[in-house]
Amino acid sequence: MTEGRIEQDWIEVEGDVRLSVTLFLPDPAAGPQPCILEALPYRKDDLTSSYRPEYIRLRDEYSYAVARVDVRGTGSSGGIAVDEYPAVEQRDLVRAIGWLASQAWCDGNVGMYGTSYSGFNSLQVACERPPELKAVVAIYATDDRYTDDVHYMGGAQRWLDLIDYRHYMTPMNALPPVPAVYGAGWRDEWARRIDRLEPWLFTWMTHQQDRGYWRHGSLRPDYARISCPVMVVAGWADGYRNNSFRTMAALADAGVPHRLLAGPWAHAATDKSSPGPRIDLVPEMVRWWDRWLRGNASAADDDEPAVTYFMRRSTKPSPVLDSYHGQWRREDWPNARSMPVSIALEGRPAYRVRPDVGTAAWISCAGHLPWGQSDDQRFDDAASIVWDRDADGVELLGHPVLRLRLVASEPVAFISAKLNDVFEDGTSALVTRGFLNLTHRSGHDVPAQPVPVGDPIEVEIELEATAYAFEPGHVLRIAVAGSDWPNTTAPPRPLTIEILGGELVLPTLTEPGPYPAPCLVAGGDSAEDPDGISWRIERDVLAGTVACLVDHGSTFDTLYGGTATEHYIGRVTLDTASFGERAEADVTYRVDWPEASVTARSTLVVVADAENFVVTVTLAVFEGDEPVADRVWERRFPRDLG
Repeated sequence: MTEGRIEQDWIEVEGDVRLSVTLFLPDPAAGPQPCILEALPYRKDDLTSSYRPEYIRLRDEYSYAVARVDVRGTGSSGGIAVDEYPAVEQRDLVRAIGWLASQAWCDGNVGMYGTSYSGFNSLQVACERPPELKAVVAIYATDDRYTDDVHYMGGAQRWLDLIDYRHYMTPMNALPPVPAVYGAGWRDEWARRIDRLEPWLFTWMTHQQDRGYWRHGSLRPDYARISCPVMVVAGWADGYRNNSFRTMAALADAGVPHRLLAGPWAHAATDKSSPGPRIDLVPEMVRWWDRWLRGNASAADDDEPAVTYFMRRSTKPSPVLDSYHGQWRREDWPNARSMPVSIALEGRPAYRVRPDVGTAAWISCAGHLPWGQSDDQRFDDAASIVWDRDADGVELLGHPVLRLRLVASEPVAFISAKLNDVFEDGTSALVTRGFLNLTHRSGHDVPAQPVPVGDPIEVEIELEATAYAFEPGHVLRIAVAGSDWPNTTAPPRPLTIEILGGELVLPTLTEPGPYPAPCLVAGGDSAEDPDGISWRIERDVLAGTVACLVDHGSTFDTLYGGTATEHYIGRVTLDTASFGERAEADVTYRVDWPEASVTARSTLVVVADAENFVVTVTLAVFEGDEPVADRVWERRFPRDLG
């Protein structure tokens, strides 16, 4: 093992903006090496500076250079952060890749990777085809920003996400550059940043239907824009799992080298995630980069199956489940052994929608607590329309599809579909879920259409990608409801739904695969620690309301002698009679450096009735105890058939 160095530098991009880059450079005695780029808005020098051990491993154990970049307007970089994934960001990163490739310590070959935001922009920049970019690894990222991000699900607002990422980027973007990195003028840059700040949430709520805005930054449907090799890492408890099978199939059609590694994980590092089993991802990424950045054909056999995945087996659910039963497998994709099996579903009488169905699976993207995993579903099942079928030994790999013929009593109606594994003692474990705003029944890419009240319609709902094996004696349950709250917003008005009939199509595996199990390096223990975290569900019987609440935070050391504190409080409330909703969030970031102490605190209130979403955001910024800025934004967004 050799020891390298860490340097700070600047990359000049358009508009006289400088991007701050931290370089982890290997021992120069080894000569020029490939460089791996990660670009993110989450402040590399303080709020995410704890990620350093991974970059040091890549540098010292595998002799890769690593570059971490704060994207425009965030962290220590200049400019203004106007939105997530703006077109100028892709141009900036193409420029950054060219700059990295031209450095004396780089051999001209650049890879790109990252988790979530950095996985998204890895795919986006690959579409730009910079010649120096030779391979990407996209971890927990999506190919479709409308259907599979934190904004919309099935054409409805994701509700619980309002009090998390969709709000906390406002105060985070109000923090200044790190003084020790930016140097003289950091306060002036901070003032410009605050003066031009607009909450990203407003843009996302303006675009309630899938139009050109959401196609920008989405790989789907034009996968042929990518020509460099792509590795996708997905988790069955993560919200971006649908990027898995369809992206592999599309890249195969385009002749692009590809690989999928899909485990049981939540939106958390694969070596620390709950649920597990956990693996060390670094050797798997290095194998990919060695093949495509260093041309080492022995690092990854081009003829090996493209998909490595964990087949989950029946496991009792828990919001803090440590690990699933199951086994690692390898498969080709598309898979010739996958056979669609159709299950007929008989009609059901008119069902009065309960808007609070869903709290047992309260968010579709599990992560670190309090964004935990799904609990026992039996109480939500009791408030849903259900069909039970024998599931003895059934194995699923892919997307189940639910087709229904139904009648709704309102022009805006939703269908939530959950596929559950029922144990002999009655425990009901969520396997996968799907959701559709019925005004989007003809597709998200065409204008939404009101539901014809009282007239039968036919709808198709694709459930999320899964790999799951039912144990002998278990029951497969399909649970259908008119709401999935608080994961998504409730329908705008009380209503009834009558199911006239339908079918469930399951992607079943018919026989064992031909490939031996993969050898993966085990990860460590779970990083979950519930101490100091509140995650509560409250029901006010007399008021007829249900509320979900979170409260969490931490204090930690950062680079340059700093200390950071982050605190998140959120509450979403539902009136079960009127279906009215309210979301409230209060987020504070404080960073203490030798040069200064800074705080950004923002509150969010969203009130939803049958006609509108009314949004109020406040921001207060301080240096020490002295106010720097106070801003208030108020916006009204008419509900666009959602």
